[in-house]
Amino acid sequence: MALPFKEALQRLENRRVKATRPLIPPQILQEDLPLTLLAANTVLEGRRATENILRGDDDRLMVVVGPCSVHNVDAAIEYAKLLRQYADNAKDDLHIVMRVYFEKPRTTLGWKGLINDPDMNSSFQINKGLRIARALLLDIAKMGLPSGCEFLDTISPQYTADLVSWGAIGARTTESQVHRELTSALSMPTGFKNSTDGSVGIAIDACRAARSGHVFLSVGKEGLSSIIETEGNPDVHVILRGGSKGPNFAAEYVRDCHEKLSKAGLPCKIMIDCSHGNSQKQHRKQIEVVEDIAQQLTSGDTSSSIMGVMLESNLVEGRQDIPPTGPAGLKYGQSVTDACVSWEMTIPALDRLREAVRARRDLVARTTKGYEPVANGIKLNGVNGVKAVNGVNGTNGVNGTNGH
Repeated sequence: MALPFKEALQRLENRRVKATRPLIPPQILQEDLPLTLLAANTVLEGRRATENILRGDDDRLMVVVGPCSVHNVDAAIEYAKLLRQYADNAKDDLHIVMRVYFEKPRTTLGWKGLINDPDMNSSFQINKGLRIARALLLDIAKMGLPSGCEFLDTISPQYTADLVSWGAIGARTTESQVHRELTSALSMPTGFKNSTDGSVGIAIDACRAARSGHVFLSVGKEGLSSIIETEGNPDVHVILRGGSKGPNFAAEYVRDCHEKLSKAGLPCKIMIDCSHGNSQKQHRKQIEVVEDIAQQLTSGDTSSSIMGVMLESNLVEGRQDIPPTGPAGLKYGQSVTDACVSWEMTIPALDRLREAVRARRDLVARTTKGYEPVANGIKLNGVNGVKAVNGVNGTNGVNGTNGH
């Protein structure tokens, strides 16, 4: 029996949509929470330092460290202040970026992050979440500390990407065409994690795709549906994070990834995630992974391949579930997603990486004729060399006679 026209239309679309609510346009939020000059310089300097490390123009190690996810702004600010102080002291050896993750991909169900559900009560106040996220990134940038974020969709970056120095595409989304297209548009260096089963080839394919230009659908700054045309992102890299088949941080896996990157015609610079599959979901094992990486940095043929490390760290060790009473019942400074090492455990881990960077620098100086170690870089005979220095016009810049 034929349905009335109006009823037929109602059955054709939105049958499973409960409600729609307006989303604040990106431009309005950016005007409400505008960049300052200090924040802009922090973001740009953080990006520039990462680009130099990826290109081999800066011999420091990049370290992305911070909570698995942010759920409490006060705790995130407290952590950022501690990290900022440490980063100042370690700047000759480590390029430190705070992990500031607002969106969490879930294998099945669970809290999807501060942007999606800032009140942690399934009210999904996304406009509020976007505002909180942008305000936090702005505060951290004003401290002079660069931030790194994972991107899960093609819309939320329009609200926050101008405050992000480094981006990540997670293991569950690396194979997604949408995320490869998104990365081709991002203005910051971005890492692709290997897939959840440990496949590195998928991440390498993602890097190749993201380096090319694409055309895809998203929204513009005005909030209107838009066709986005990109140039491609040359500053992409692989992140080894382990997988269901086991860890992949050891030298044999780094060597294998290096060979595959070389065969694909891509820069052979690799970041290692100390958590997730590489720690087998046991947060304290991250320290063991750090030690293995430190040993690789100081010996063997993988030292030059490793450009960065990721570490999940929080004020308080471990993790907790969100109680029925909501966020008021949470322990301050402890993760509600993956378990993290404590700040007290983080300091010696970072110190160990600093020590390894210095040893790697000395090793290069001893084994490569004409090279001498310098602060944040390697100088080649003093001429046409590369010397990355903190302090050029107050920035993490690049200096050297006729250098790059």
